[in-house]
Amino acid sequence: MNGEINLLTLLSLIVAVIAIVKLRGVLGRKTGDEEARVDQRRREALQKTAAPAPSDKVVALPRREREPEPVESAVSVAEVEERIKSFAGPDTALANGLTAILKLDPKFDPEQFLRGAKAAYEMIVTAIAEGNRRLLRDLLSADVLDSFGRAIGEREQRGHVIDQSFVGINKADMLEAEVSPKGMASITVRFVSQLISATRDKSGAVIEGDEQRIKDVTDIWTFSRDVSTRDARRNLNWKLVGTQAPN
Repeated sequence: MNGEINLLTLLSLIVAVIAIVKLRGVLGRKTGDEEARVDQRRREALQKTAAPAPSDKVVALPRREREPEPVESAVSVAEVEERIKSFAGPDTALANGLTAILKLDPKFDPEQFLRGAKAAYEMIVTAIAEGNRRLLRDLLSADVLDSFGRAIGEREQRGHVIDQSFVGINKADMLEAEVSPKGMASITVRFVSQLISATRDKSGAVIEGDEQRIKDVTDIWTFSRDVSTRDARRNLNWKLVGTQAPN
């Protein structure tokens, strides 16, 4: 061609260059749909990266802050009435008194009460010997607390100390039960217990009792509790309201 460029060849080269440029422009751009698909894939990848893998250390939160407590099935009134009859035996006055308490407090159970009375008796007898006024405040009425408190105070002023071991309760019998017109339930119990008790003076000498001998003790105590209203019955604590010497 004598070093000259053929016109047809030149035109072909120009057309090829223009096609390549246009093709690269199209390949280098993304359409709106393509960009949306890319963004969606990117978000999905980020979510997979951020989400924690299942693990034993992952604790699911409860749906509610507090689940309702299961309702315990209460003992039927008829069943407790039957217990009262067998519990009181031929003592109809006692049976009537316990039934009167039951009518105001359907959850009252004489056997459960007697178990609690035995536990209270041991705690009170031990607290009196130890001079534990704080415990007595929770178990005694104001009048009884004042009476026992004075006795403890007089003993402390004399410098006397009681060494006592509670052996156990041999017997606990209900004697009386009633409900006052104001809705105060009262039950009187006779306790027969065994104690080892000795009172020492300031020098440590035994001035009363015997630290080696088991002594039989009989106490008649009356416990009381307000059962007049629903709010009052929420307080299940019986308090010692009276004591008397056995006949």
